[in-house]
Amino acid sequence: MTTWITICDTCKREGWESRTMAQTDGEALAALVEAAATGLPGVKTRRVSCLMGCKSGCNIAIQAQGKLNYTLGDFIPDADAASGIVTYALAHAQSTTGQVPYRDWPQSIKGHFVTRHPPLPDTE
Repeated sequence: MTTWITICDTCKREGWESRTMAQTDGEALAALVEAAATGLPGVKTRRVSCLMGCKSGCNIAIQAQGKLNYTLGDFIPDADAASGIVTYALAHAQSTTGQVPYRDWPQSIKGHFVTRHPPLPDTE
């Protein structure tokens, strides 16, 4: 089963209006996460325009069918954040429920969790 890293590519961190930006902070994080996840089994990336977490940009979601899903935010778009996001997504992919023990979380994602969503029911 595939774990998706959904990356908001429209995120702008605080102070963005005073900087000259060739790309948004979300685009910068997306490029780093995509590069870190290239070729990894069980993990795919996708970009979306707006996860509606503007107060805590940069935002991503970790999602898989039938598993717990997570929203994380307030990342600085750098290689350390991207590596932690991808490492966590790999652990999520390997978990049967989507829950990853805290001791296995990369340091760079601790404190970045915003929400946890239960899996959708299989039937109505």
